[in-house]
Amino acid sequence: MILCRVVGNSVSTVKHPCYEGKAVMVVQPVDVDGRTPLGAEFLAVDAVQAGPGDVVLASREGNTARQLLGTDADPFHAVIVGIVDAVDDGR
Repeated sequence: MILCRVVGNSVSTVKHPCYEGKAVMVVQPVDVDGRTPLGAEFLAVDAVQAGPGDVVLASREGNTARQLLGTDADPFHAVIVGIVDAVDDGR
């Protein structure tokens, strides 16, 4: 799992049929503070109705995406699996 902030969404007028009805968000890996960037942005299919500004948990592993979205044939690599309410890093 990767802690990320949703920084935007993608819009497409022409897309593969497997993306019909699915939101694809732009997410940025972040530190436990929820703000400090830790890596390059990537696209993730939204499975939890997240929105821009939300801190989320993302999985960047295709098998997890396929299991959550219910298909073996679709080309999903990353998926947003949860919206984070709070992070306690134990400090």
